[in-house]
Amino acid sequence: MSESNVNTPPASAASANGLGYGPIKPLAVKLNESTRTQLDIIAQLRDRNVTDEVRLAIDAWIERAKADPALQQLAQSAREEIEREAAGKRDAIAAIFDATPAQKTTRAKAATS
Repeated sequence: MSESNVNTPPASAASANGLGYGPIKPLAVKLNESTRTQLDIIAQLRDRNVTDEVRLAIDAWIERAKADPALQQLAQSAREEIEREAAGKRDAIAAIFDATPAQKTTRAKAATS
């Protein structure tokens, strides 16, 4: 039930073990013994390796998170903050090189209103 060839790159950069993953980046996760044993058994019963089970579980968790209205609101707030910061940087660059501030975008105007 142990994983083999953990550091071996997939046959194709577009597919890791046929699951359609792109380039792979390692992630170490520490689990207690009971959880790891359960994960090993589930992977064995599904005829997959533990890495694939973890990837599938994380993908499902991400999909649920994307549908979370509270998380969507946090993401929107983060986007707005990024836009405000970018507008400030554009204005600073314009002040240095153009001598006139850059035109504010509609989104930046709406965020400041």
